Amino acid sequence: MKIQELREMKTEALHNELDRLRRHLFDLRAQAVTEKLANPNQLTLAKRDIARVFTVMNERGETGIEEKQYHLESLATHKRGV
Repeated sequence: MKIQELREMKTEALHNELDRLRRHLFDLRAQAVTEKLANPNQLTLAKRDIARVFTVMNERGETGIEEKQYHLESLATHKRGV
């Protein structure tokens, strides 16, 4: 994902994208352990995309990104009834 695309997104969409990218990175790490990745460079690309999201959030003056992310995850878990 390009940085310009991220800059055009709203803050809530950025939080959702960060959550999606973190889940994707988790899945890639699990694949790396249990089976062979077709392209090991995917791990690096996922980490860079996460860093880009953090960069855009910091440019906007976002604070407490981790706390907001945790709050959104808890809300999503609560809505699913887990």
